[in-house]
Amino acid sequence: MPTAPVDHQLDLTTQDVLTYGSWGLTLVLLGYAVHLGRKERTPFYTLIVLAAMVAAFAEPLYDEGLMLYFYSTEGMYTHFTAFGIPQPIWTHSGYAVLYAAPALTIARRIRLGTLTRNGLFAWAGVELLTSCTFEMIGINGGAYTYWGPHELRVFDYPLVIGVLEAAQVMLFAVLAALLRERVRNPLGLLGLFVVFPCTFFMANFGAGAPVIIALHLEDTSRLLVVLASLLSTAFAAATVRGASLFLPPAAGHRETAPVDGPGGFFRTRTAAGIPAAGPVATPTAAK
Repeated sequence: MPTAPVDHQLDLTTQDVLTYGSWGLTLVLLGYAVHLGRKERTPFYTLIVLAAMVAAFAEPLYDEGLMLYFYSTEGMYTHFTAFGIPQPIWTHSGYAVLYAAPALTIARRIRLGTLTRNGLFAWAGVELLTSCTFEMIGINGGAYTYWGPHELRVFDYPLVIGVLEAAQVMLFAVLAALLRERVRNPLGLLGLFVVFPCTFFMANFGAGAPVIIALHLEDTSRLLVVLASLLSTAFAAATVRGASLFLPPAAGHRETAPVDGPGGFFRTRTAAGIPAAGPVATPTAAK
């Protein structure tokens, strides 16, 4: 069984790129979230970003399960260690950029009724490409590694990791949108701080269970890890498929959320074949 590369030298340049780059993007994202929140009179978007950033404190659980190690030689910017894995300070901003940013956009499109089931799969593809890009930079730049007996790697990045991350973001975005529809006051949106870790570990430790077990088996094999990775990939695809069932199958139904008026949001559903002059409006509480 391989052991974590605790003595591997950390590339300080890559650390600076990941730290300053991701935190810079996070500040921009937070500004955008606040702007949308003021426009729609809701803390929803800001809370999505903050929920993802707070959830990064549970990153060591993920690292232990999927055998990720952040190189921690002299010069590492770290704020705590758990399971023997020092955590870099850019994990929080990384969660915001990789997970919260697409989830915010997807949830807003769901709210507006412009996202279909196939559209959710398209977003999953975008998230997969984004995760591959971000992680390949970190891995090949010398910031961290997936050190276990992973298979199906591209530039040392196990593709099953990106698939699981994509499934997790899609699931979070859909459930966040559903939560927003059902809460009666802004305080209820604090549930996002619970929804994020639940969906994060549901996808990564649920759909990812086969590959996690295969990685940690005492007498594992390359074939077993490959088969487990493919099975986890199938489970992740099923997760996205399940989440997509909450969305319309095709364009034709639209939900808008104007913010003018003292009552807050009014949902207007316009179905194909129904005259635009006769919408059905249902008042809801401001959220």
